[in-house]
Amino acid sequence: MAQNLIKSGCDVTVWNRTKSKCDPLINLGANYQSSPKEVAANCDVTFAMVADPESAIDVACGKNGVASGMGPGKGYVDISTVDGATSKLINEHIKATGALFLEAPVSGSKKPAEDAQLIFLKAVAPLLDIMGKSRFYFGEVGNGAAMKLLVNMIRGSMMASFSEGILLSKKVGLDPNGLIEVLSQSAISAPMYSHKGPLMVKSLYPTEAPLKHQQKDIRLALALAESVSQSTPVAAAANELFKVAKSYGLGDADSSAVIEALKAKSFSRLDSA
Repeated sequence: MAQNLIKSGCDVTVWNRTKSKCDPLINLGANYQSSPKEVAANCDVTFAMVADPESAIDVACGKNGVASGMGPGKGYVDISTVDGATSKLINEHIKATGALFLEAPVSGSKKPAEDAQLIFLKAVAPLLDIMGKSRFYFGEVGNGAAMKLLVNMIRGSMMASFSEGILLSKKVGLDPNGLIEVLSQSAISAPMYSHKGPLMVKSLYPTEAPLKHQQKDIRLALALAESVSQSTPVAAAANELFKVAKSYGLGDADSSAVIEALKAKSFSRLDSA
């Protein structure tokens, strides 16, 4: 996303908790600052993409956080996947400085980000258009976060079911690649199946969307469902499967590595995870 902003001619300043991750962007012409506070102080609009609610709050509201460098005329856009309560808390801190806050979680992983094909779930106008292909507005702060959690909950449930289908096709003597081809031409066709399926058949899981983040998103979606007394048994089962995969040390692998939790796992072990 930052590369696309740089390529479009934007004046980009970057920061990361691991400075070496900024080096490729600095080599492309980005400036570097030593803290979120300094980034915000030197930029009109600051974007944040971090892993979880705790990190989002720390980057925005912690010591040397973004809020410390904000003020009237500036804007803060959080494109992380967090829960609504986190978005609302960050919004309060940012607005208290006189700046503007926008939650804009994205749907898409590494390749869509590189190709500027992300889907932004709230609008901040031309800068989002540089990084993505579409944007949606859902009203008050918290709604964008909720929509992203729903999308990722469904995605995780689909991946769990897809994994079962691949393994079952093998067990009954069918070519799993044939299953993928049939799915690609069926009413339930999804780019995820045709993109990740052939790699899953070969037990290859190059990381695009880390498994640990997928499980985090399902967990947050389940908490959202619990808050409104909505039953989500399919997502709950998928969450348990992703938890088992994490216990195998697959948290940093792609979310498609969840299939490994099914290969040698009994239902009794899964149910007790």
